[in-house]
Amino acid sequence: MQKTKGCLILALAMTAITTSVFAGGPGKPGATDVKPDANNAGLKLPAGFGALKVADSLGRARHIAVTSNGGIYIKLDRAKNNNGILYLQDSNGDGKIDKKTGFGAYGGTGIYVKGDYLYATSNEDIYRYKLDAQQQVIDPEHPQTVVTGLINRRQHESKSIVLDDNGNIYVNIGAYSNSCQTKDRTAGSLGMQPCPILDSAAGIWQFKADKQNQTYGDGVRYATGLRNVVGLDWNKSLNQLFVMQHGRDQLHDLFPDLYTEKQSADLPAECMYALKQGSDCGWPYIYYDPFQHKKMLAPEYGGDGKKTGSGNIEEPVVAFPAHMAPNGLLFYTGSQFPEKYRNGAFVAFHGSWNRSPENQAGFFVVFVPFKDGKPAGKWEVFADGFAGPGPVKSPGDAVHRPCGLAQGPDGSLYVTDDVKGTVYRIVYKTK
Repeated sequence: MQKTKGCLILALAMTAITTSVFAGGPGKPGATDVKPDANNAGLKLPAGFGALKVADSLGRARHIAVTSNGGIYIKLDRAKNNNGILYLQDSNGDGKIDKKTGFGAYGGTGIYVKGDYLYATSNEDIYRYKLDAQQQVIDPEHPQTVVTGLINRRQHESKSIVLDDNGNIYVNIGAYSNSCQTKDRTAGSLGMQPCPILDSAAGIWQFKADKQNQTYGDGVRYATGLRNVVGLDWNKSLNQLFVMQHGRDQLHDLFPDLYTEKQSADLPAECMYALKQGSDCGWPYIYYDPFQHKKMLAPEYGGDGKKTGSGNIEEPVVAFPAHMAPNGLLFYTGSQFPEKYRNGAFVAFHGSWNRSPENQAGFFVVFVPFKDGKPAGKWEVFADGFAGPGPVKSPGDAVHRPCGLAQGPDGSLYVTDDVKGTVYRIVYKTK
C-alpha cells in the first residue's frame, strides 16, 4: 500500500512537471506550446507564427527585459500609480500575466537584466537593483545609482541602455536638437560650427556597470554623431554594439527651396550602425540618402541635396525608410524560431509623424537576416497590424505603437506598445 501511494505521488508530480513544461509555464526555457490568441492578438505574422496579448493597459510601456525564469520587467515612460517599473508574472503557465507588482517612482525608457542585477533608467540617471535567486528585486526602494546627471533638455531625452559581457554599460544621450541649428527647427537657420551639442549628447557613452555615482567625467564617449538612439543591442556573435538612429526631420519645412515635400517625407534613412569605440556617424553634418546610397551634406552646413559629406563617417549597416522611428533592436539568439532567424535582427518601429503629405509609416516589427555578422538579404516586415485598420494620417490614429523588444527563455519574442500598454508575445507554432 505504501509503495503504491509513493508511485502515485511520483506519477502526479511528473504529470505536473510535464504539464508546466508543455503549457509554457514560468521558468521553463523549453516551453513553446503556449496557445496564441484566436486572432493572433490582431497581428499579421509569417506562416507558422502566432501571437497572444500577455498583458494590457499597463501604461506607456517602453523597453522590456525578460528573465531566465520568465519574469517580465517593464519600464514605463511615465510612472503610473507611483510605479515606473512593473514586474509581471504568469503563475499558472497559460502565457497570460496574472500577477503584477511595481516600484521605482520615476519615468524613463531603459531596462536590462544582467547577472545579479536589474538596470533601469530615468531620463537623467542609471540605477541598478540587486536580484535574488529567482531574479526578483530584493530591495526595490533602495537602488544603487550607477550614473547620475546625464543631460535632459526635454528633446530626445530617453536613456536607452545595453550591457556587454565585459562589465560595461552603454547609454544613449540624444541630441536636444533636430539638426544643431543656431535656432532649432527654424526655417533657414544655419548650423552651429562646430556643433557644441556633441560634447555632452548626440552619442553613446560607456560607463562601468559596477561602479556607483559616476558622472560624465567617469565615462567614455564611445561613439558620436548619433542624433538619437532608442533601440540598441549587443551582438554577442560579433561582440559589438549595434544601434538604430532616428534620422533628422523637416528638410522641406526648414529649406523649402532645396527640398520638396516628397523629398522631405522620404529623407533621410533611418540607419542601423555597427559601432566601435571612436565611431562617428556624422550628425548633424551629414544625413544618409537611401536612394543615392550616399552620405549627403546637411543643408544647415551648405548642402543642397547633391553635395556629399566628407570625413571618416561610418556607413550604415542597413538603411530603412525615413521617419519610422526605430525604438527597439534585438539580435535573436533563441532556437524556437526557424533557422533563418538565428542571429538576425528584429527592429521595432514606433511609427512616423514627419511624412506628410504621405501617409505615416512604420508601426511594425521588421526582421533583417544576418550571416557571418552582416545582413544577408533584404529586411522584411515580420509583425504588422499594431496600428489597426486603415491608413495612419497622424500618429494619434495608431491604436498601438511598437517600442521595446525582448527574447524569452523559450525563444519567444516579446513586443511592448507604449500607447495602450500592451505586451505581445510572438511564438512559433510547432504543432
